[in-house]
Amino acid sequence: MKLTLGFSPCPNDTFIFDALIHGKIDTEGLEFEVFFDDVETLNQKAVNSELDITKLSFHAFAHVAHQYALLDSGSALGYGVGPLLICKDESLLQPGALDNSSLSVAIPGKLTTANFLLGIAYPSLQNKVITVFSEIENAVLTGKVDLGLIIHENRFTYADKGLHKIVDLGSFWEGLTGCAIPLGGIVINRRVDAATQQKVNRILRKSVEYAFANPKSGLDFIRSHSQEMDEAVMYKHIDLYVNQYSIDLGVEGRKAIDILFNMATSKGLIPQISNNLYVNNY
Repeated sequence: MKLTLGFSPCPNDTFIFDALIHGKIDTEGLEFEVFFDDVETLNQKAVNSELDITKLSFHAFAHVAHQYALLDSGSALGYGVGPLLICKDESLLQPGALDNSSLSVAIPGKLTTANFLLGIAYPSLQNKVITVFSEIENAVLTGKVDLGLIIHENRFTYADKGLHKIVDLGSFWEGLTGCAIPLGGIVINRRVDAATQQKVNRILRKSVEYAFANPKSGLDFIRSHSQEMDEAVMYKHIDLYVNQYSIDLGVEGRKAIDILFNMATSKGLIPQISNNLYVNNY
């Protein structure tokens, strides 16, 4: 059986999926047709139910939970890993500066968890410009926007370009809830039969475990798709986003996701969810 699989070219995703798509583990007879896309494209593909398996933002997952279920492995949750709100103009670092509702902010996508967190922290910032995540820094540098909401490896490059951090929205979330911040997960389409869903669940865990056991195995693959080619930056990115929650969400990972969704539902940011979110119940 061949399944369609979508994930981003970012180091954390290529690190996780390297073993699975390159025959380094037993895939139990499954084959995969791979699509590399930025997070917002993957979110939109999920809305359209295009792929069998896909990485997506947890914010987007809330809108497609009737079509997809979350796998136990592959998720990006953690502490100190949230999106950063940045600026070029240092006056915007002053208290109260962001109360100006006319400020424009580049966001990596409407359905990203980053945008959801921005809405909780700064509801007055409504002048949003959807921008491919890798182009956000440049949009701020050139003055196309006042603010930028950055994710992925841009966390490690913005300061070198003369940009300034206003807030880490991951730290904001942690202070609010005491939980790890859920950023993105790997989901499987509910049209896929239950036995195959469980097979993919097993294979994905094996792929993550292989990556941890052999961290340099996928170096060439990771580098070939990375926006930031420096090896140290790539592995700093991986260390930040791939952790124990990527092997298995566990009770604490699910708790963080449930809190996120319950809060978003109570604020009317996402629809009510009637489906069980997870492939496995426990």
